[in-house]
Amino acid sequence: MWRNSPRGWGLTSITLHWLSAIAVIGLFALGWWMTGLDYYDAWYHRAPWWHKSVGMVLLGLTLARVVWRLVQPTPDLDGSRTERMAAYLGHLLIYLVLFVVLISGYMISTAEGRGIEVFDWFTVPALVSGLPDQATVAGEVHWYAAWALIILAVGHVLASFKHMLVDRNEVMRRMIDPRLSRRSPH
Repeated sequence: MWRNSPRGWGLTSITLHWLSAIAVIGLFALGWWMTGLDYYDAWYHRAPWWHKSVGMVLLGLTLARVVWRLVQPTPDLDGSRTERMAAYLGHLLIYLVLFVVLISGYMISTAEGRGIEVFDWFTVPALVSGLPDQATVAGEVHWYAAWALIILAVGHVLASFKHMLVDRNEVMRRMIDPRLSRRSPH
C-alpha cells in the first residue's frame, strides 16, 4: 500500500502530493498576505519566519518526492497519446516552476549571507549570497513564479475534475485511495 504500482499511487506518493498541495496553497496565501504588513504589525517578522520555514520543509519534501518518483513506477495514464503527453509535460512544468519558486525564495532569504532558521530546529546555510541585487531579482522571480505555480495548479485541478466528471475514470480516485495501487486491472 505504501508503494506505487502500474494501477495506482501508493500511500507515500499520495501523502507527499497532498502535503505539497496544502503547503503551496498556504505559502501562496501567506506570502500574499504578508506583503501588505507594515513594520509595526505583530506579524511583520513572524509571518516571514513561518513562510521561510514551511518553504524549506517543502523544498525537502519536493526533493524526497522527486527521488521517490524516480524509484517508483508511475501508474498507467488513461486517455489519448496527446492527453498522456500533456499530463507528462504539465507535471514536469509544475515540478520545474515549484523548484524555481523554492530556490528563488531561498535566494531572497540568503542574499545577505545569513542562513534560514527552520522552525528553530536547524539552519539551512547561505550557500549563495552577495550577488548583485540578489534579493530584488530573486524577489521578482519568486513573485511571478509563485503566480505561475498557482495557475498551473488550477489547471491541474481542472484536468483532474475533467477526468472524474467527463471521462469518468479513476485518475482522481488514484490520488486519494492507495488501495487502488493493489487492485488488479480487471
